[in-house]
Amino acid sequence: MKVVLFCGGYGLRMRAGAFDDVPKPMAMVGPRPLIWHVMRYYAHFGHTEFILCLGYGADHIKDFFLNYEETTSNDFVLRGGRTELLSTDIASWTITFAQTGIESPIGERLRRVRHHLGDDEMFLANYADVLTDAPLTEMIDRFSRRDAGASMMVVPPQSSFHCVDLGEDGLVGGITPVSELPLWENGGYFVLRQEVFDHIPENGDLVGDGCAALAKQGRLVAHQHRGFWKPTDTVKERAALDDSYARGDRPWALWERGGAGAEARVRAS
Repeated sequence: MKVVLFCGGYGLRMRAGAFDDVPKPMAMVGPRPLIWHVMRYYAHFGHTEFILCLGYGADHIKDFFLNYEETTSNDFVLRGGRTELLSTDIASWTITFAQTGIESPIGERLRRVRHHLGDDEMFLANYADVLTDAPLTEMIDRFSRRDAGASMMVVPPQSSFHCVDLGEDGLVGGITPVSELPLWENGGYFVLRQEVFDHIPENGDLVGDGCAALAKQGRLVAHQHRGFWKPTDTVKERAALDDSYARGDRPWALWERGGAGAEARVRAS
């Protein structure tokens, strides 16, 4: 199944210091950028056809893959001055690089790569800057059995703030952490049918236009995920992920776990 990655935004809250001139998906987590971690996640489940919706900082993303160095994250043997890889990251991947505009909203970026989807009824989409350990195959299977146009992964609110219940007399009736409220946030992992294009106008938005219209028709479903999910909207959040990687605490890196994963089966086929 093809995977559309939106990686052309400015990422203004990430633009500090070393991140001033690169798009947010190229911020580093360990030895590789965010977009690599997201792509490895999909590849782990056997989805290795990627369509990158480029915009701001497109050259950084192109250069990373055009000059990709497998030895950074794979074991190898150096023999007679020649490198023999013992494993590879991206040898089985197909990556389409599509310039979708500097100022384009997400929905318009998706519209501009529609022709790359061909006749595929279903496809995957992602913001390319959020990491998770969500069970992707389960998410796809559930959606495929539903008569719906889109599926959105949702997660509990991530805020550490508390909501205060006030009475008319100003007395506090209760204090509840936001994370315990019966609310869900958009988690940024989508399974879509091409029907979604019928609801995204020119320069429209995937969620605000496409998903909202499908929701009104009862054709948007949600996959609730309470496991690991971390955004990287700020430098602090990106740094926290980088620190977690350095400690060896990488719950999103499903490909590092034991067992015969889908990624291994794809490479062996």
